[in-house]
Formats: sequence, C-alpha cells, structure tokens
Amino acid sequence: MSTHELYTIPAELSTWDVEMAGSARFTWEYDDGRDRMLALYQKGKDKQWDSVKRIDWDIEVDPYNVLGVPDNTIAIYGTPLWERMGEKQRQEVRLHGAAWQFSQFLHGEQGAMICSARIVESVPDLDSKFYAATQTMDEARHAETYARFLKEKVGLAYPINEHLKALLDSTLSDSRWDMPYLGMQVLIEGLALAAFGVMRDITTKPLPKQILAYVMQDEARHVAFGRMALRDYYKNLSETERREREDFVIEGCYLMRDRLRGRETWEALDLSKQEVDEAMGHVDQSDYMRLFRSLLFSRIVPCVKDIGLWSPRLQQAYADMGVLEMAGQNLEALMKQDEEIADKIDAERFTREEAERHEEVTETIAMAAD
Repeated sequence: MSTHELYTIPAELSTWDVEMAGSARFTWEYDDGRDRMLALYQKGKDKQWDSVKRIDWDIEVDPYNVLGVPDNTIAIYGTPLWERMGEKQRQEVRLHGAAWQFSQFLHGEQGAMICSARIVESVPDLDSKFYAATQTMDEARHAETYARFLKEKVGLAYPINEHLKALLDSTLSDSRWDMPYLGMQVLIEGLALAAFGVMRDITTKPLPKQILAYVMQDEARHVAFGRMALRDYYKNLSETERREREDFVIEGCYLMRDRLRGRETWEALDLSKQEVDEAMGHVDQSDYMRLFRSLLFSRIVPCVKDIGLWSPRLQQAYADMGVLEMAGQNLEALMKQDEEIADKIDAERFTREEAERHEEVTETIAMAAD
C-alpha cells in the first residue's frame, strides 16, 4: 500500500524540493578533535539499534485507542461539541488525533535526517561531521519506525503540517552552516523530544511506549550535539549576528507553538466550518493544551539559554508565550532520565522474554516426561 493511500488529505507533490545555498566544506585536519564531541560520537556508534529487532512489532494496537490515555487529554473533551458527538465520532477524534501526531513525528524525523546530512556537508569541524553522520543514521531509523507504526498499527496518516514545513524550509535554505543546528537540533528536535516525553510518560500501551522511549534515547544525544557545537561558536558572534539568530529562534518557536493546534485534523473529520472554528477555540483555551504547550518548551528554552542566546528581547518573547519559567529545567538530568527509561524498558522486556522461554522449556520437559 502506498503511503499516499493513508493520507486523510492530499499530500500535494510526491516530493518537496527545497533550494539550498551554502558550501560543502572539506577539512584536511584529521587530528583528534574536542574530547566531549568525540565521546558523543563514540556513544552514537555504540548506541545504534535495529528497529526490526529491538521493537516488539507483534504487540496489537487499537487504532481508536492508540495511547490508552483518558479522554480529558483531548482538547474538546467536556465541551458542547464533544457532548454532541456520538461514540463513533469520538472514536474518529481519537484516531485522527493520534494519526496526526505520529505523522508529524514521521515528517519531522525525515527533516532531521536531511538536516543531519546537511550538517555533515557544511560544518567545518571533522569531529562534528563524524557525530552528524551517526545522527543521520539515527534519524533514518526513526523515520522507518514511525512509518511502519502508522502503516501497520494506525492505518491513517497526515501530510506535513504547514508550520513544521515552514520551519524546515527556513532551516534548510539558509546558507549559514550553523542554521541547521539551530533550526533542527535546538528547535525542532527540542520540541519533538519534549512531545515524545509527555506521550511516553502518559501512554499505557506498550508498543508506543517502546518506540517513544527508544527514539528519545537517541534524540537526547542530538540535542546535546547542537548545544555543544553552538555554544562554542556563538561565543564569538557579533551583536548583529546574534540578533539574527535570536530573530530566527523567536519566529521558529511561534511556528512550533502554532503547529500544535492541528486545524487539519478537525477539518478532516467532516465537521462544519462552524464546528471546526468551535473546536479550534477549545484547543486554544484548553487547560490541558496550555499545560502540554508549556511542557513542550521544557527542552528548547534551557537549551537556547545554554548556547548564549538570552537577550531581554528573547526572554520577553518566551514570557509572552508563557514558557519563560522553563529556563530553569536541568537538561542533563532530563537526558539521563531518557537513557534510564529506555534501558529499563529493555530490561523488563528481557526479563519477560526469559520467563516465557523458561516456561516453554518447563512445559516441554513435562510433556516429554508424560
């Protein structure tokens, strides 16, 4: 089955061409690079995994209850619009919400793969090229994983959201080598990592929990890579150069915030224009969505501060978005937690599989004895 057959609305052209500018940079310096960057590169090599083998694809998924979370996580829950819906229409709301979210994860991962390859091409330092090459493989694996999940378990997909597409366009078409870092590693990856974390922590379903935890284990390294590279480079920016990067961050954060509204999901549900507008109003006012939106910036805001983009103007933009308090988040602790959760899921699965094998052996021995 073609992916285009899964899309709820037409995905325009089968390919999207982004005109890129800038140089492909070679370096003839092959001596050892920065110790922390090389250590991250080694970790990137050590932590490669195969989604076919590590993820238990035999687990069944109910497409009308993908995450197994209560309905009060739906923005229109408890509203007059929700009360007017029958159970069948509510099932469609659950299905389309999950399909839209995981579709944007998928498109974002392809964007990350292309941005990583762009970093390999354009960054001047060999140690950064080494690590970005491992990240390119990570992102390919993530795109493969989300594509399979949507096709085999959800059965529905959405085209790329216009706000995510706009940020990818800005990130990839900029000729400056640091912009793929800033757009992808800090903004898109930072928001995705937080979204994955919220869903990983609330889902009661084992398959999406596995997928989200394993992807997050990789993504935490990617954000660390962006922080490391940009923190060194941004120390020496002129005031004009710093302001240009801050403008990019502010615009990108507003695009990421607006991406969460997901208007296309409501339009795909055959609601009237009045009902779509009503749903969007509830999305904007929902207490859960406000909390979710705030949590999604828990990785971006401290990272932006860490790399040295922290003028009063940028802080005011975050205050206007209601996420300035996220600057106090401890990124190192969050990354360590991401590693531990993925390792714990692996350990629990190994223990369960060992117990199942032991039970099979015991039954076989008992049968032979009879």
